[in-house]
Amino acid sequence: MKQTQKEQYKQTALITGAANGIGYELAYIFAQNGYNLVLVDRLDRKLQEIAVRFQDKFDIFVKTIVKDLSISTAPNEIFLELQQENIQVDVLVNNAGFGTYGLFNETNLKDELEMLQVNLVCLTHLTKLFLKDMVKQGAGKILNVASAAAFQPGPLMAVYFATKAYVLSFSEALANELEGTGVTVTVLCPGTTHSAFHERTGMADSKLMQGKRIMDAQTVANIGYQALMKGKTIVIPGLINKMLAKSIRFIPRNLVTKIVRSMQENK
Repeated sequence: MKQTQKEQYKQTALITGAANGIGYELAYIFAQNGYNLVLVDRLDRKLQEIAVRFQDKFDIFVKTIVKDLSISTAPNEIFLELQQENIQVDVLVNNAGFGTYGLFNETNLKDELEMLQVNLVCLTHLTKLFLKDMVKQGAGKILNVASAAAFQPGPLMAVYFATKAYVLSFSEALANELEGTGVTVTVLCPGTTHSAFHERTGMADSKLMQGKRIMDAQTVANIGYQALMKGKTIVIPGLINKMLAKSIRFIPRNLVTKIVRSMQENK
């Protein structure tokens, strides 16, 4: 479907992992605020349903791109497809990501290599590709979705926690480099959030998921969107999550690791 003349004057947000959870909620908020959308996910049918619904409800243009972001060629393919269709990306949301659960010695290497590709390499690659035009235009916004996991090591999810630490560090450094260019970088670091993430990783029965109020994806997405619009660098939804992230620097690292291990273990 081609853009109408009216739609061509709207800004466009590209969102990865847009079919579910925080990614879907972010897509909804951007649509609600009049942005055209480029939605990327592996789930073709779900993306098509979202596209039809959003176009009818919000009078915007929605392009869907079905890609497996664990494949190294995916970022280039996305970028070239949008270039060929003259779609300019004004906001890049690197939301796609997943985790694995268990002792590193026992988890599946293939899954972890794919996780590194999605959570870390693809995010970096897409940012590199779309950032150049943003800087050239003197305007643009990037939202990278990390996690409260970024602030400490995570036994039983060692690789996942490490990928989110990378996203946090990368985003902070990039935000500094881009000062004065008109382009801002925001990194969203949510704590435990209601989504399919924990069922997929096998963490549904962990102590972390029990006996506490868990934030919903819509609330997390709204907090992330507001921070992005204000040009904030780091946003941690929830007072307790903020306090935990800041208090970690005052606790011995070996003790932090033991505490996280205890929280990650199943009941």
